[in-house]
Amino acid sequence: QVQLVESGGELVQAGGSLRLSCATSGRTFSNYAMSWFRQDSGKEREFVAGISRNGVIRYYKDSVKGRFTISRDNAKSTVYLQMTSLKPEDTAVYYCGALETMGAPATNYAGVDHWGLGTLVTVSS
Repeated sequence: QVQLVESGGELVQAGGSLRLSCATSGRTFSNYAMSWFRQDSGKEREFVAGISRNGVIRYYKDSVKGRFTISRDNAKSTVYLQMTSLKPEDTAVYYCGALETMGAPATNYAGVDHWGLGTLVTVSS
């Protein structure tokens, strides 16, 4: 089983940038497609971005396209989410998820095999 630990969340002003990291351990990282989801209080967990095992396939939620970039470093067993031009509506707990697949990353909650505990991003207006 793979363990995931997110970091990098903090309070930032609107228009600012953050980079989230998700470090993994326990299994071969390159076997997993990775995704970022987020969940604001009282709302469902929603897909933000996903990346395939080799980084070729990348998906984004429409509202973050052009602002967020997902990447991975298989040598460091880590996936990143670079967030720019942050908006108050980006405020949420951000979770990374792993799916053991040779195909595309998970884009819905049910498709994820393993979850981290999340990191809080707060964007002030």
